[in-house]
Amino acid sequence: MSRATTPALSRVAKVKRAVVLPLGRLPDALVARLSRRSPVNADGDRLDPPMAAIAWAADHVPGMALVSGTVAQARERMEESAGMIAETFPPLAVVEDFRINDDLSATRYRAGESSTGIVLYFHGGGFSLGSRASHDAVARRLAIGTGADVVSVEYRLAPEHTFPTASDDALDAWRHVVDAAPHWGVRADKIVVAGDSAGANLAAVLALDVRGEAVQPALQLLIYPVTDCSESVGTASRREFAEGYYLSIERIDWFTDAYVPNVPDRSHPRASPLLADDLSGLPPAYVLVAGFDPLRDEGIAYADRLRAAGVPVTLDRAGGLIHGFVNMTALSAQARAASDRLSAAVRATL
Repeated sequence: MSRATTPALSRVAKVKRAVVLPLGRLPDALVARLSRRSPVNADGDRLDPPMAAIAWAADHVPGMALVSGTVAQARERMEESAGMIAETFPPLAVVEDFRINDDLSATRYRAGESSTGIVLYFHGGGFSLGSRASHDAVARRLAIGTGADVVSVEYRLAPEHTFPTASDDALDAWRHVVDAAPHWGVRADKIVVAGDSAGANLAAVLALDVRGEAVQPALQLLIYPVTDCSESVGTASRREFAEGYYLSIERIDWFTDAYVPNVPDRSHPRASPLLADDLSGLPPAYVLVAGFDPLRDEGIAYADRLRAAGVPVTLDRAGGLIHGFVNMTALSAQARAASDRLSAAVRATL
């Protein structure tokens, strides 16, 4: 099945989009009054006003909460809210769905007639939410910005499928794409593994899983990654941004309980790559963190550990942004600029 154009929003989603998009254009002073949260963090970063508006909307606008109600309801809301705050793009040359195996589907996006490589992309959503549809705009932006094929993977979600199912699916997707690359006119050594949040965890774990094999990822593109699912996490960013900045500690705990219900498993390197004994020999990494994200510090810690292990690392700190900003580019120039830097990193690699 091919669908070159951006999927259409439902009538309800269109109405909500019309309500939400103007939040990104409110005067800074009004946003500050609405949000009632500090616009400057402990490190001196200033919160981008559209991000403050989205964080406020997540707590006050029906349908914008990241997690509430049943799992099915939360998934439906994420699909809908993603469309409300994402950009739209012109038609691409190729948008095709395909099967990796009986349990696993993916979509390949190509902007032009040829491709410079492949970005194997895993969506965010706390291992429990999200899909190719929720990250359709993210994939399209990457395809246009990089000139590469983007393969967005529909891995299985918790709580129906707990750890390590998602990582196993990521590995299956890698093997399939390595084999398929020549048929798509792309060299197998030109594959970037990428993802945001939980998806970045899967990309990082995948790099560990295939370390030492003949074909290696050209780059790890890790966007505000989950790197430590263990109960020992107590970073400064988790304390400072525990609530009120879109992704809360309560929501993180909800996701962790769903994905890794067996507490001892949370320290396993395939759940918490930050806790791996050895990070040497991994592909170069581009790690992008957000200044107002509870996951910020574990992303920085992972970049530091990779660098200490001799892995080439670029750490990009988007100081004014919140968790989830790659899905919010319709609202924020800062989010668009950070997303453009991701594309530039891929272009420089491929």
